[in-house]
Amino acid sequence: MYAILDIESTGGKYNEEGITEIAIYKFDGHEIVDQFISLVNPERKIQSFVVGLTGINNEMLHHAPKFYEVAKRIIEVTEGCIVVAHNAKFDYRMLRLEFDRLGYDFDRKTLCTVKLSKKLLPGFESYSLGKLVRKLGIPITDRHRASGDALATVKLFKLLLEKDADKEIISSNLKLNTISSVDQKLIRLIDNLPNSVGVYYFSDGDGQIIYVGKSKDIKKRANQHFTSDAPKSREIQEHVVSVDFEKTGNELLALLKENQSIKKLKPKFNSALKKDLFTHGLYVYKDQSGYLNLTISKLKEEGNYITSFTNYQQGKAFLERAVENFELCQKLTGLHKTKGACFNYTIKQCHGACVKEETPESYNERVKQLVDFYDYHNKNMIIQDRGRHPGEKSVVLIENGELSGAGYTELNFQIENISILRNIINPMQNDRDAQHIIQSYLRKSNKNLKIINY
Repeated sequence: MYAILDIESTGGKYNEEGITEIAIYKFDGHEIVDQFISLVNPERKIQSFVVGLTGINNEMLHHAPKFYEVAKRIIEVTEGCIVVAHNAKFDYRMLRLEFDRLGYDFDRKTLCTVKLSKKLLPGFESYSLGKLVRKLGIPITDRHRASGDALATVKLFKLLLEKDADKEIISSNLKLNTISSVDQKLIRLIDNLPNSVGVYYFSDGDGQIIYVGKSKDIKKRANQHFTSDAPKSREIQEHVVSVDFEKTGNELLALLKENQSIKKLKPKFNSALKKDLFTHGLYVYKDQSGYLNLTISKLKEEGNYITSFTNYQQGKAFLERAVENFELCQKLTGLHKTKGACFNYTIKQCHGACVKEETPESYNERVKQLVDFYDYHNKNMIIQDRGRHPGEKSVVLIENGELSGAGYTELNFQIENISILRNIINPMQNDRDAQHIIQSYLRKSNKNLKIINY
């Protein structure tokens, strides 16, 4: 659990400042679960340059509560949390300073989004909150006011959690908040898991992630792990002490994140990804008469395939649908082995390419439509799908036919501006498994799926 906060102060000499405004958002890694926002009477004068920066003046704070009047609420909302702030050293120092004046030792673990941003978002000219969120396309209102800055920090931290492919933030959190008893009932671990599509992470008492999985229903799948008598499940049950998860909004993002996480983290209970998961591909070639033929065959080390399949039967089923949807010839797709006309020609559902009644130019045009639709080699496109909540969209960026990364956006201009989109997305390895996952997903009927070519 995180307490993401921002503090405005009076300015002045070091350790003589006072707090003028505080905003705290309690964040569980997925959504805000509590909040506290208040002006504070610092009982000292505000520096003139601070008034110009924040708009907060002494008159505004005349009737505001003094710090001792809000101290209990601050303790409550930050209890059991890691304090997160943009330049956490300053905000945490201000809190400790005010509590020290009351004779109370305020002690919390901290994370700084400036340091995290420099590590997870390298290459920016400035890591000030205003300039950073502007580059990332994150909206910010009431700049230099506690609530506006804290809310922007929440959105930034959420993006950093997504960028944290090695799960160092999660691991550090778990090490600081390790569950005390390894004998705790497993059912307690799934109480707060959602019935949503996404990726889940099992961790041991040292904060090490020991298993990564994906599911359309995270809670249901975790429950299956914890109730199974299979040897591997038994071993997981013995070692797991914490479960974390990422909602993805759709299965494509879950599959890609699972693929990436397993390869980067190498969890001890994840079997190596099978190399033969996708065994066959769809290939196109031109025959002696000039007609484009389609065929399903085993994947080759060299040569471009259009799309891939887990087995021959899946590829054949795809071709059968393609024959109907693109009005193709059964003979030229290998579905009807014959020297003459295909069966569909006899029932007037084939235009006659099999007996050369339809010209190669006319027939090949429909084949090219199929190839263009399913083959993304050398293409630049954005795959847009459902997000994790209403109003949000997921995006997968393909550049020159290769996976660049994936992320989420709530604003259309972020999708339209490729430079902003590159900053938002989490880079992903363009390996063969990722390509298979994307190609397989694109073949599925999905009303929420949208492909944007650019």
